[in-house]
Amino acid sequence: MPGSNSIRQQADTPPDSPNPVAGPCGNCKSCKKILAGNHPDIIQIKPSGQIISIAQVRDLCSTITMKPYEAKTRIAILHDAQCLNPAAGNALLKILEEPPERTVLVLIANQTQDLLPTIVSRCQQLRFNPISKAYLERLLIDEHGLKADEARAIATMAGGSLSQAIAMHGENWVVQRNWILGEMQALTSRPIGHIIALAERISAQKGKIPEILEIIKSWLRDLVMAQYYPDKILNQDHGQAIRRAGRDMQTDALLSKIDLVQSTQKSIQANPNVRLLLEVMLMKLAMA
Repeated sequence: MPGSNSIRQQADTPPDSPNPVAGPCGNCKSCKKILAGNHPDIIQIKPSGQIISIAQVRDLCSTITMKPYEAKTRIAILHDAQCLNPAAGNALLKILEEPPERTVLVLIANQTQDLLPTIVSRCQQLRFNPISKAYLERLLIDEHGLKADEARAIATMAGGSLSQAIAMHGENWVVQRNWILGEMQALTSRPIGHIIALAERISAQKGKIPEILEIIKSWLRDLVMAQYYPDKILNQDHGQAIRRAGRDMQTDALLSKIDLVQSTQKSIQANPNVRLLLEVMLMKLAMA
């Protein structure tokens, strides 16, 4: 009869897996420290504002040259690795080429195209399938008490990420999305003073600018989809307004506006004058 550890392995591993691996117990000292976010050998690097700076990478390089404090192996996780600015990315290359012993570097990014090719070539790529929209929606309703419309909107825009969906719920993302979509719907009729004030208001929310730009892109995308595949609209709870707004808009013009937002996203990473970039973008988007 197998022992408890064997039972755990079988429970945590698909039946057809040739090499069962035990999952974390969740009860030992190390597991508890990891869950609490204070394990000394689990280093997590996240963007400071909109970038991962060279200072953060240098601090990481200095830390991982030392032996692990408690564990046999130190794990360094770089979240949103696409936010590495060029200097930080180049500083990371040497460590990727010759990582210290007993150290594992994990870079998490949305897609490899967002990383320097020299970084991608030095990494082993592991791709994860997104979590289904239906599962995320059900989880948000059952475990977090969201209304069906709100859960559906977040599940649609979370990109298959459970952590992203939960974070969006905690940050009142739906309220922010409704505000932005309302502004986009009325943008062509707004006076220039209002557009400048809107750019200032968005630029003041430094940590949320990437999300706001993604919401703007979702609106423009939906205007295109409404003309061809209305059932594919992302913001379904705003479907009537989207279909009405998209009736008289040319597809080519909408695609150019999507390109404009994407160009602004890239420029913001390298240009400190975020407010000016947003002003220019919004003024161009306001053109019919």
